[in-house]
Amino acid sequence: TGPMSSECLGNLLRITMSAEYFENKYISLSVVDQSSTAWELDEAMAAKCGYRVTYSTWSSIEFRASALSCHSYLEKDVFTVTIQIKASRTPDMSNATTHLKSASCHYGLWSPRELICESNYMEVSVRREVPQTIKDFVRDEPEDWTLVFPAAKAEEASIWQVVFHQPEEKRALLVSNAWSAGYGLNATDSRVLLRVPYSAAQVQLVEDQGITFSVLRSRVFYKYQWVILMVDTAVACPVDGVNYTNKTITWTVPKYIPPLSAGVTSFKDVLVEAGVDLHKLSAKEMASRKYVLLNELNAITMKIPIGAEGGYYKTSVSNGQLGAKYSINLFLEHQWEDNKWGLTKHTIIKEIETPFEQAEVAITNNLNLSARLMNVTVGAFLPDVELVNLTFEGVAVAVPEAVEHGYLIHRARYANGSKAFIMQVPLDAPSIKKEYMREDMRAYTLNVTLTFITHPSSETFVIPVIALSAVKDAVLPSMRGFCDGRNLHLIITHGNVDQNWLPFISDWHLTPEAAQKYNYSLRDNGTHLAISVPFLSSHMSYEGFHTSAIKASFYLTLKDGITLAQRRDFSVSCIFSPSELIQCLPNGTVIITAIKLVGDEDLDTSLLVLRDRQCKPSQVTEKTATFKFNVNTCGTSRKFNGTAMTYENEVLYFRPGNDTPLYQLKFLCSYAVEQTVDVTYESKKSPPPSIKPGFGCLALSLKLFKEKSYSEPYQESEYPVVKYLREALYFEVELLQPKDARLDLNLDDCWATNSQSQDSLPQWHILIHGCENNKDSYRTVFHEVNYSLRVKFPQHLKRFEVRMFAFVRGTSLLQE
Repeated sequence: TGPMSSECLGNLLRITMSAEYFENKYISLSVVDQSSTAWELDEAMAAKCGYRVTYSTWSSIEFRASALSCHSYLEKDVFTVTIQIKASRTPDMSNATTHLKSASCHYGLWSPRELICESNYMEVSVRREVPQTIKDFVRDEPEDWTLVFPAAKAEEASIWQVVFHQPEEKRALLVSNAWSAGYGLNATDSRVLLRVPYSAAQVQLVEDQGITFSVLRSRVFYKYQWVILMVDTAVACPVDGVNYTNKTITWTVPKYIPPLSAGVTSFKDVLVEAGVDLHKLSAKEMASRKYVLLNELNAITMKIPIGAEGGYYKTSVSNGQLGAKYSINLFLEHQWEDNKWGLTKHTIIKEIETPFEQAEVAITNNLNLSARLMNVTVGAFLPDVELVNLTFEGVAVAVPEAVEHGYLIHRARYANGSKAFIMQVPLDAPSIKKEYMREDMRAYTLNVTLTFITHPSSETFVIPVIALSAVKDAVLPSMRGFCDGRNLHLIITHGNVDQNWLPFISDWHLTPEAAQKYNYSLRDNGTHLAISVPFLSSHMSYEGFHTSAIKASFYLTLKDGITLAQRRDFSVSCIFSPSELIQCLPNGTVIITAIKLVGDEDLDTSLLVLRDRQCKPSQVTEKTATFKFNVNTCGTSRKFNGTAMTYENEVLYFRPGNDTPLYQLKFLCSYAVEQTVDVTYESKKSPPPSIKPGFGCLALSLKLFKEKSYSEPYQESEYPVVKYLREALYFEVELLQPKDARLDLNLDDCWATNSQSQDSLPQWHILIHGCENNKDSYRTVFHEVNYSLRVKFPQHLKRFEVRMFAFVRGTSLLQE
């Protein structure tokens, strides 16, 4: 037994070699004759000598031999065939293991005519009968034979020549020429044999009942002592007759084919049997497999469900696409009697293969989060498929070398014989693409192309594998910001997702070269990205400008380096003193920088001017305009207070055709006077200044707040507000319109009444001419208003605090 087993079917022998033993090995197959000489098999020799080698179910090897094959040893009613197999793991067959297998089969009684239709050859053997009259008339004078037929062989039972009958001619070949042409001829004491490959030149294609047959019409001449005898060696084998409909294989073979029935006038069916792999099947076995065998008047039909027991699927590749074909090795034996031959036995072996059917490959990804491994299963495949290499990042790597790149490859075998390939890849492998998804999620993508090969056909196909795993392990970059005298600093600590993120200011990529151009500082040491930007720069945003503070903000966006998708926003804001905008030089030169505030997007900084509109900025950016001038120019006014000289001017912005400035920035420079000089001057009386009254609408609001912080006012739904005596009330009066920085809000009179009518009596004055009422037991307290995010113009608000009181008459409480 071992790696090989044998079976017999009449005049055919089958030896099967184990798929498991010979898997992944190179094989050389030879036939051993009686002198122990090994003849290596090739296709031509197999067809000529009566052998057939096939790769059967999933890489097992099947060898079939005819009883009258070239190297068979016949003794009585037994024929023996010996084969030699060399198996090696290398193509040069070094270190090969040699196996010998001899198998014998009992072939029983021969029919007068036996025909075999193998997949690669046709064979006919007929009984060699010598008429009795010739036996009685034989003379022992062999020299006369050689004189008459010098081309004949000297043996007693030798074939002399073959004559082929074709429509246009008859052609005679001597034995040696026929053998060279690929024909196999043999003669025993009782039989004459002719074997022909389907590709032989004298083979014709003939159609009968819609089925095509390969037909060879021939006669063999052989000598019996000095007599030449002739036998009819016509043979016919069907080459088609197979249809595939409704998942069923239908094989039809006509009976009584004309080339085999020449001169016959009567037929009688004797036996019709069928089976798989040379195993004859009973009617019960066929029914259990859902096979159907029909013996009709003119034809025999077999029907086999595709996928049924007895066949097998094998992998196939068409135009690079993976698929499968179902194969089954059927045989049919038809015996009939006729008035010419007596009994004819016709054995047909049909290797059937269904058309290509594309197959889908399942790819599953099971993430082992604790081990940080991607487990990707590809398959299942039929056993005849093997993985040969992996391609990732443009590099092809053989399976044994894949472990060096972090890939562990395993095979999983299933009970039905199929298998799958499992790849284990660490999440941190270099070929795994990591991409930030959202919040704390990262996407790990495995992109690898697998190349497979099929055995024994050596067809290749590829399967691209893209496996995605989402893991909650994203560490986003974080930041801290701070300011010093004239700079804003932003320090970003890298996470594990921003290796390819780029810093942008809006849509402007902040490269080291670009940062240097604007006098910014940009440094990245691999763990931190540090950015420093001057207070006065083109990419700063300014808001809340007033006499006490300027809020400057710097905004930075990190974008994906490939898609430019916005990933993370950072900002730092600082409060700067307005004095940062002005420089008063000792030589009387003033440098003032005006800034564009948030909300003034339409303001064109190049159109800013000083009081003297001829004085224009010397340097302009999108956000700033810088003026440089002497205190004695540009409409600068001055004021002397005894110890200092103060110069005042303002930056203005006018729309064309409008003399009312839309932007106004007042600034001044004071110079200490260290020396006094008496100067004679003459003053002329000037007319007293006059102020013309103006008219307009002011929008005011009065609100009551809950606390001294003035952060939360009472809402309308909370009135009336209940307070205890002497409990504090916090009032705020705000100028809502117009929003003009030149206006200051001043309170003149404020009083309380006992009803909602401001003119009702009694009344009590809380403020008199802008001051607290000195008659109050608890005087009104004023609170300072400073700039904040809510308060853009502190000069437009007044806040004061009043203690809760009640109106009384005598000792009685007055109520409305």
